Amino acid sequence: MTDAQHPAYTLEICAGSIQSAVAAQAGGAHRIELCQNLEQGGTTPSYGLIKEVLSRLAIPIFVLIRPRPGNFCYDAAEQAIMVADVAQCRALGCAGVVIGVLDEAGRVDVAACRALIEAAGPLQITFHRAFDVCLDQAPALEAIIGLGCHRVLTSGGQASAPAGQAQLAALVRQAAGRISIMPGAGITPTTLGPLREATGATEFHASAKRLVASPAARATEFDAPRWETDAPIVAELVTGLRR
Repeated sequence: MTDAQHPAYTLEICAGSIQSAVAAQAGGAHRIELCQNLEQGGTTPSYGLIKEVLSRLAIPIFVLIRPRPGNFCYDAAEQAIMVADVAQCRALGCAGVVIGVLDEAGRVDVAACRALIEAAGPLQITFHRAFDVCLDQAPALEAIIGLGCHRVLTSGGQASAPAGQAQLAALVRQAAGRISIMPGAGITPTTLGPLREATGATEFHASAKRLVASPAARATEFDAPRWETDAPIVAELVTGLRR
């Protein structure tokens, strides 16, 4: 295999639109996490977006399973929606799903997560940044490992991965190869190299986004800032991982 097919390091790009997904692949990303409403932390993308991205991209697509913004405690109806969304991703041919459910005490809700994992079947499983609001990350990581998840997306419990690099390094040591610790939040071409060296992680998650100007002739009350993944930033991150 070539380095491009089997890189020593993996760059996952969080893409919130078809434009961002295409830009991520063009920049050399190894995988995308597909979502919508990224400005609210991301929610499950629509069926149409998933289907269109799958038709255009050759790299693996992991889909965020999050029915709403806010906390990660979900009632029975929300959990049923999540199971259905996971089943849809499996049927469409996605490579993985990104999940996370907590109980009211801030611990991993093992039963709810297990139902999602069972619905996913052979798909890869990432536990998302719900992990960063767990009250005690050490037992939370063991619970996630016990569930059979493949990786955890985390900032080390801090506002950004650079700020949480000491905890990220501790999590990598605790994982001891049983699961991948994937730093995310605040990863840029400037912060990536030092974070890689400090943590020992081999997978990294970034949005690589830039603000896009509105094409509309005039501003309206429906306008909102639009951020999209930028292929040159992705390429710079990929280059940084190869150094």
